[in-house]
Amino acid sequence: MLALLVWLTTALATPLRVESGPIPSGLLAHRWFYLSTNLLVDANVSAAENLMRRAAASGYNGFVLADYKLNILDRMGPEYFKNARRIAEVAKKLNLELVPAIIPIGYSSGILAHDPNLVEGIPVIDAPFRVHNGKAMLEPDPTLTVRNGGFEEANGDTAHGWQFQDWPGKASFIDRQVRHSGQSSPRFQNVGAADPQYGHGRIMQRIALKPQRYYRVTVWMKTADFQAADSVRVVMLAGDRNLCEQNLGVQQTQDWREHQVVFNSLDNSQANLYIGVWGGKGGSLWIDDVKIEELGLVNVIRREGCPLTVRGEDGTVYVEGRDFEPVRDPKMGNIPWAGEFELYHEAPPIELTPQSRIREGQRLRVSFYHPAFIYDMQTTCCLTHPKVYQVLKDQMQRVEALLHPSAVLMSHDEIRVANWCALCQGRHLTPGEMLADNVRRCVAIIRSVSPTARIYVWSDMFDPSHNAHDNYYLVNGTWAGSWKGLTQDVGIVNWNFEGRTKSLPFFAQRGHKQILAGYYDGDVSTIVTWLKDAKGVSGIDGVMYTTWRNQYSDLEAFAHAAWGAK
Repeated sequence: MLALLVWLTTALATPLRVESGPIPSGLLAHRWFYLSTNLLVDANVSAAENLMRRAAASGYNGFVLADYKLNILDRMGPEYFKNARRIAEVAKKLNLELVPAIIPIGYSSGILAHDPNLVEGIPVIDAPFRVHNGKAMLEPDPTLTVRNGGFEEANGDTAHGWQFQDWPGKASFIDRQVRHSGQSSPRFQNVGAADPQYGHGRIMQRIALKPQRYYRVTVWMKTADFQAADSVRVVMLAGDRNLCEQNLGVQQTQDWREHQVVFNSLDNSQANLYIGVWGGKGGSLWIDDVKIEELGLVNVIRREGCPLTVRGEDGTVYVEGRDFEPVRDPKMGNIPWAGEFELYHEAPPIELTPQSRIREGQRLRVSFYHPAFIYDMQTTCCLTHPKVYQVLKDQMQRVEALLHPSAVLMSHDEIRVANWCALCQGRHLTPGEMLADNVRRCVAIIRSVSPTARIYVWSDMFDPSHNAHDNYYLVNGTWAGSWKGLTQDVGIVNWNFEGRTKSLPFFAQRGHKQILAGYYDGDVSTIVTWLKDAKGVSGIDGVMYTTWRNQYSDLEAFAHAAWGAK
């Protein structure tokens, strides 16, 4: 046994040698699979047990457990703890290391469930409000408009007022039979045939905006067997930055339905509004009744670092609690449950107190902060607020008490909004410097609670050939340098397959061991490519069957491809 341990230690300290095909499992110290589930549901526990037995039979020796409930253990009852301990006991019997996914930085709903106001906020500056009947509400900008948003004006198949329209008369048409309102609407049809290379079927108009304001775009859409429905988007492009990154949820076939996006104009006085499809194929898409409006206190954030300021046009600053009642949006971060957000709802008013110095009819300037939403309502916590770290420590203590993990995976992943609130801005650091500090603090929390646990982290936010760079979504500054917060004893779960020839040596040169996150619901054989390209790279000591769709039909095939499991 001692000789075997000496050999294995020596093997893992030297570069992985792979020519082609599977490699001996002994050279892969960690052979994991990724399991995302809800252990509160008994049926999920049974399914997880079956999966664990299959995995053990194929030579897997561990798994990452991603369960949102691990973030809110303070709210779980006895049934959840019974199920979690059952999974831990089965894992132990099967010699499977259970690695809980913790510290949800990036997809932060597990933190925000404790306090939605910990979400990172983007500022609105001097939005115009006016008092009516003792309440101040947003006074809409009368110049804000989408020209010909109902598409009633056209020359043949080309809509007036729009700077361009893809393929008029060939793949886009002015339909005078099908419309949501009025007499006509544009129809994009069989876009892939007209543009087989890009599948572009879009219409664009330049929109005048006010900097640092909050906006909503609404559009009605109808589809008929539209084969790229998930690629239908509303884009507000300012320079090379898309100000709104939300998914619309368009169905392949649907009747007229209103879709919407919200965004902050940041420092832009204009942006290009695109509506349509990227990667279009067959079928038909109609759009109609495009509108834009400025928003008030929808999802207003109330915390240190996200102040709300109400002032008169003469410069008088009014006091909350004296001149107006405390402001909050009761729906903020509570729809459909704590930590989740609703894209849009009616904004709460600013209600005047009986002793208010603000007068009826007075015009006000209101500054505040709101969250930014990415894709399917992804939200990210503030990297600075001290309560974030209090929540994280509490979560870690509860996970330790429940599972006593020998290893954990920090969930720093796709952090798409950062460095806007006053707390973050007051540090005068780049986002990369803040993230380096954040990950150091997170590691310290884990060490203080579970001193012997090995620590891993997803690769992307610390990889300059992946997401650790400038111009990343709605991040105010660059992520460069984030990797400086990682000590060598933090393992990297690397999922940068496309950039592997740069990514693998980057982390190896910094002294990190790496686990290759393969599969991603694609071709099983890609793990062979991963391992082959890892030849000569030191510290590659594992692989992980990684699925976001709970697709486990290829679990055994992956094991066979990676280490020759029978």
